[in-house]
Amino acid sequence: MALTKNEKRLRIKSRIRKIVSGTEARPRLSVFRSNKEIYAQVIDDVSGKTISAASSRDKDISSAKGTKSEIATLVGKAVAEKALKAGVDTISFDRGGYQYHGRVKSLAEGAREAGLKF
Repeated sequence: MALTKNEKRLRIKSRIRKIVSGTEARPRLSVFRSNKEIYAQVIDDVSGKTISAASSRDKDISSAKGTKSEIATLVGKAVAEKALKAGVDTISFDRGGYQYHGRVKSLAEGAREAGLKF
């Protein structure tokens, strides 16, 4: 039986999640990408709490014009600024089963530019 594209991604995601886990000292930056939007959140998996989150649907970002990759960079910068305000400067990156390419890469580079280390 052939797997769908999403089932393949979820298998890859579960392999990644076996390795990548967020702690209080080094939370996980999780990325979800839909066809139209992109979402990112910094998560402490030990306590099960989201420290900061940003998406392309946020008011300040959704009004911005540009390609989806440019908007992903803005989302990365926004989530990084919120994380830095919350006292987080080092994270582990969880690409969520997506290739590290295109919008996912743009988001990661935006977060690095804003001062997150990973």
